Order: sequence, then C-alpha cells, then structure tokens
Amino acid sequence: MPIEETTLAGGMAVPGFNVFDRLYVWNGTIYAVTSDPKAFPELRMVLSRPGDVKSDHNMDPTPSEMQIISPAEAKLFLGESAVVIEGMSFILWDTNQFMAHYYHWWGELILGAMRVYSSLSLLPGIKTPLAQPQRFILPNINGSTWRDRAGVDGPLMRAGWPFASIEQQDFWRDLARLNQTFVFERAMIVCRPAAHKSPLATLWYKMISSSMNVTAPPDFWQPLQRRVIRNAVGYLPELDENGKVLSEPRSKAPVVTYISRQGGVRRLTSEAHEGLVDALRGLESEGLCELNVVAMENLTFSAQLEMVARTTVMVGVHGNGLTHQLWMPSSPRSTVVEIFFPKSYLHDYEILARNIGHKHYAIWNDSSVTYPPGKWFKGVEQGDRTNFNGYAIPVHGPTVAEVVRDRLTTFTP
Repeated sequence: MPIEETTLAGGMAVPGFNVFDRLYVWNGTIYAVTSDPKAFPELRMVLSRPGDVKSDHNMDPTPSEMQIISPAEAKLFLGESAVVIEGMSFILWDTNQFMAHYYHWWGELILGAMRVYSSLSLLPGIKTPLAQPQRFILPNINGSTWRDRAGVDGPLMRAGWPFASIEQQDFWRDLARLNQTFVFERAMIVCRPAAHKSPLATLWYKMISSSMNVTAPPDFWQPLQRRVIRNAVGYLPELDENGKVLSEPRSKAPVVTYISRQGGVRRLTSEAHEGLVDALRGLESEGLCELNVVAMENLTFSAQLEMVARTTVMVGVHGNGLTHQLWMPSSPRSTVVEIFFPKSYLHDYEILARNIGHKHYAIWNDSSVTYPPGKWFKGVEQGDRTNFNGYAIPVHGPTVAEVVRDRLTTFTP
C-alpha cells in the first residue's frame, strides 16, 4: 500500500499503552508518519530503549527505536509503499525481567492493554466491534524466555486467543532482513518504562496505573474471561445473582475459595491458618457458603480455573495466586479478601479487582480496610520485608469470616 500518515487511534494517548493506525517499521525501527507531530505524545511516553529496568539507567528511546517523521521524510526513509501486516497487533516491548511472571503478564501487560484497547469502542469514528488481536509481538524476547515459571501464561494465551500468533525477536529481525518497509494496520505499543512515566504511577506504583483514568466498558474483561474458561475448562459455569452455581456440578450456596500459601513463603502462622479455616467452616456449617481450602499447586491447571470460575469470594495472603481473580466472574457480591502483614499494603491485587469488578478488602490481622470507587490507599507500605514476606503472618479468622458473611448476606441492588 502507499505510505499514508499515521494516526493515534481515537486521538487517545495513554502512557505505555498507545494504539496507532498505520504504524511503520523498517530495519527494526518504528516510524510514525505525520504532518502534525504535535498530535503525538512524547516518544518517551510510548516506548523505551530495550533492556531491563534499572533505577540509574536512562530508558528514554533513541532514534534507533522510534522516530516521528514527515511525509516528505517518509519518502526518503520508507520509500513509496509498504507491505501490510493486517489486523490488530500488540507489540509488547518488555524484556523478560518482569514479563516472565503470571501477575506481570496478565495483570499488567494484557489487562492494561485490553482496558485501553476496549475503550476505543466508546469513541466516535471507531469501527466496532473491535477486531480481535491477530498477533502478539515480543521484539525484545528470545525463544521461550517470556514464559512464567508456573507455566500458565502460554496456555492462557492459547485459550484466550487460539487463532493469534505469539512472535519473538526473530520475527522482528526477519522484517529487518527483508529490507522492506512494513506497516501495521493497527498496533498497540505496550511499554513498561513508558507507562511508569504517567503521573498516576505515583498513586498505585503499578505499570497498569496509567490506564486507570481511561474510560472502558464496565464489562470489558468479560468476553476474554469467558473465552478462557470455555476453552481451558470445557464449559462455562453459570452462577445466579447471589453466587450459587446453577450449572452442574451445582452448589447449594455461593462458593468461597481460600487459596492457602502454607507450603511456601509469605504465609500465615499455623495457628492463624487453622483459625481462619475454622471460621470459614463456621460459615459453611450455617449454609452461607461452600468452602474450598486449596493449595493451587496441588491441582491441575484446568481444575484451578474451574474452581475459580465457580467462586464468588476469594481469600488469600498477598501473592501470585490472587491473580486467579481474573477468571472469577464479577457480580455485585464478588469479593477478593487479601491478607497482609499488619499495616502493609500493595496495590497489585486491589487494582485487578477494580478492573474486573470485584470488591476488595485488605485484612490486617483483626481489622479490614476497603475503598469505594475514586478512593484508595495512599502510597505503598511494605514495612519490614522479613515480616511482609515471612512465615508468621497473623490473621484473626473471625474478622475474615465477618467480611465474607457481610458480602454474602447484605442486600445488593
């Protein structure tokens, strides 16, 4: 196709999550062609130099990574025409420093990208329904180093987008070796250092922070969530408005799942764990819930997803297992109860809950804290890391049980 000007899809700029129409690449460098460069964000808000994030390193991009050029310059750099890469492409600019982790892949890169991408459907002039991504490109990754240690990121991607390819650095190099100009019909560049340049990053201290003021459809995650469950489990559990499972195998009450970390680091004292289980069993004996107490590592991955897809309240110590809330259906009663060492707080799983539509509670031993829309814990607090990540986190079981009871019994409109 002839070289045409690049545009920001919907005119929307989001640090670290920018969608372009007609984005060019030649010899490994990305080009945006425009007669109005002021319509584009600073390139440091789009991508960075490739490499691991280090506090003392300048990560701002150089002309080797990306350039904004005029149509006249495009004739010199790019020629008269380009080979079209059709459909929607996600260019994930991370190295494997953070990418190779369940939470960072799904809870930041993919969740943030889908929040921003889905928001285009609300903007005038955007053709809907939005196309599903045809490819995910990892220019700074060799081989399988993007995959997480638990081995779940890849299978979830195949379940979510069975038809999409996942390309690594060799794909990027292949394009360069052809010495031709290529144009992405539509592409999102997802870049961690660029996202952290957003002022919102100082509120939540997470990559996904920059996307949180983007207006997205309230159920933007639901289509992907349901597709993952159907393809990974074989069916989609059906829950009523109170959380009771209606599809086989049915439940007599909403399902509460306590994800135990007692076999690893960052875990409860033995007494606290036993007290928590006893308190939750008390709710079950009252008929208020059906309780799962599970160490996820002892289940097959499909069994983990099936359990989560039947769950209304998820309870656990701060940790990677709470990323599973991505696959828990949202409802007026869906809840994540996250246990911290007293007075510590990180936003990792609270920000997931906000995106998916779950109510989040932080538990500090015998007290709980939750925030309504528009409010949040100020900053982050880890305190003594030995305590935060230790083997002796306290929790008062009845406090957790009372939060769960309230969520399962209080009237919701």
